[in-house]
Amino acid sequence: MAKSRPIRRGWAALGLAVFALTAACGGSATGNSGEATGATGAAGGATGAGTAAGPLYIYLTNDPIGVNKFLESGKTGVEAAAAQFGGQAKVYEGQDETSMRQNMEAAIEEQPDVIVTITFDFTDITKEFAERYPDQTFVLIDDCPAEGQPANMYCAVFREHEAAYLLGAEAGLLTKTNQTGSVGAVDIPFIHRYTDAFAQGSAEQNPKVKDSQLFIGGQNPFSDPARAKEQAAAMAATGTDHIFAVASGSNGGVFEAAAAAGVTAYGVDVNQCPDQVGAVGDGTLKLMDTLIPDLIGKIQKGEAGPVNSYGLAEGGMDIVSLHEGASASLCTVMDHPDVLAVLTTLKDKVIAGEITPVDPTGLN
Repeated sequence: MAKSRPIRRGWAALGLAVFALTAACGGSATGNSGEATGATGAAGGATGAGTAAGPLYIYLTNDPIGVNKFLESGKTGVEAAAAQFGGQAKVYEGQDETSMRQNMEAAIEEQPDVIVTITFDFTDITKEFAERYPDQTFVLIDDCPAEGQPANMYCAVFREHEAAYLLGAEAGLLTKTNQTGSVGAVDIPFIHRYTDAFAQGSAEQNPKVKDSQLFIGGQNPFSDPARAKEQAAAMAATGTDHIFAVASGSNGGVFEAAAAAGVTAYGVDVNQCPDQVGAVGDGTLKLMDTLIPDLIGKIQKGEAGPVNSYGLAEGGMDIVSLHEGASASLCTVMDHPDVLAVLTTLKDKVIAGEITPVDPTGLN
């Protein structure tokens, strides 16, 4: 769903610039990577697909992809666009603002059809370069400038609260203690978009449920699994048996605590059920392989708006248990077909507008 006006600046607008390099947790630094390889080349090298005569799409990351599945999903999405439109895909991995700017300069020199950037770390840089190079098309995933968005810059944002609501409903149906909760990275409206919608879904399916929310905080809230584990363990010790982990690279700590306590955790962005088999019930999905080709296609047709919102209806968001391949997901909810049936109905109602998950940010 395209919107006519930029409406969000993401976490940076909420005072999170200090966390710019911790929101995405990757492996070791690799810096600029511009060497073309095949379509299935290793992450970190520039990857190509299709023919040299086709369009060129370049993907820039704020951190090394490493084990960061969210950044990897962006790479997958750009490669999917290249395959769909008969072109090439290249990836340049950053590690800090200097390398991000260097990679942007290198990408500009190649004059690609589209430069795709990801996360709020790139918001100011993408806007700056879009202003400097008005003939170059830019796409920013997961954020957008608060104002002054150049006409050649397109944003794709997610309605995370829709998928979070479904996970909450799942927790409300499955809890045995009538206590559900969330461990979030930081106590800000954007994180509450997940945690509050989760609480709403739980309460609407089980009025007896009491919800609690804890936040990791500190210097590295998105990359502090030890602190996250402590929070989740404390929550489980007081009776909470379904815990939503909303903390990116810190989520592993929540999963470890859930496994130790014999309770169920939930993940975000990608399928994290294999990360702690038997302890992770489900998770939200941000489907880059759908979003990026869709948005690039709309741009090429002149149909894209400045800000393009993706939720359940557009196929940009989903939950693992209702998405393709769910039977092999290792999510524990797959053992509860009755719950899956309810989730399917609720998803349809959200798409139809019959249910409105809470959005404390009012973003999109």
